[in-house]
Amino acid sequence: MSAEPRIETDTSVAHGFVLPPLRHPVRTIGGHTFDFSRRVAVMAIINRTPDSFFDQGATFALDRAVDAAVAAAEQGADWVDIGGAKFAPGPEIPASEEIDRVLPVVEALAARSDVVISVDTFRPEVAAACIAAGASVVNDTTGIHDPALADVVADSEATLVITHSLAEPRRPHPRPHYDDVAREVADFLAARVEFAVSRGIPEDRIIVDPGHDLNKNTVQTLELTRNLAAITALGLPTLAAVSNKDFIGESLGRPKNDRLEGSLVAATACILLGARIVRMHAVPESIAAVRMTEAILGFREPIDPVHNL
Repeated sequence: MSAEPRIETDTSVAHGFVLPPLRHPVRTIGGHTFDFSRRVAVMAIINRTPDSFFDQGATFALDRAVDAAVAAAEQGADWVDIGGAKFAPGPEIPASEEIDRVLPVVEALAARSDVVISVDTFRPEVAAACIAAGASVVNDTTGIHDPALADVVADSEATLVITHSLAEPRRPHPRPHYDDVAREVADFLAARVEFAVSRGIPEDRIIVDPGHDLNKNTVQTLELTRNLAAITALGLPTLAAVSNKDFIGESLGRPKNDRLEGSLVAATACILLGARIVRMHAVPESIAAVRMTEAILGFREPIDPVHNL
């Protein structure tokens, strides 16, 4: 794949919505098959960190993390994403400590559910341990900062999420600047996809994430969102991680615990622009919003269409 984003010439029209085509829409991830040309997946979030930006350590205790992960699966989440280190700047967390945080949750969830398990990490050691324990997705928010992570994924059957960000892991990146944020993010992702493929990861095991709010301010993230077509035109499934982020809070003037409506609207907008996975905190509400959006797009039939019959 060229580092220049490849704009497909044909399009998929869903009753008035023009959606970018996917080169590899049908994906087998873990024990599940997703046809992203007609399906949107909901990824739930479990943070086993004492300082996560949204829940502030609510699932840091092992039993709470496991219970929350199992509950998300039972509520209908397609994936559960488990992280042991937040993206925001902070002291380094050794790989051994990160493994101690996330591995028991992966093991416990794999023993109790067949839900797709994702591990949010940029460390190859953490990824390898979690893949061996049952994770089938590695969610790297650093754009493959460590090339060895790509090698770990290539040597497995796992899927890799490649996310746009600019800073060194856990380091600040103040006052980010972009001349054309959507195009620059697309160029970055295309280049990192090309790198991942060169390390042996096939395209049909790669997902891209434009990194809402990651090394971007609110105005830049909003511009990126309304120009998401530049990302989805890459032809790979796009993940939108928008839930409760600061661009929502700053757009609405809402604190972190009052951003549900904004999160659902942001996720819906991303889906209508071609995103096929949304990473969300509120699982039941997000599933309802996603299923309704699928019905509007014509991806699914109504469950009980009896009105006016």
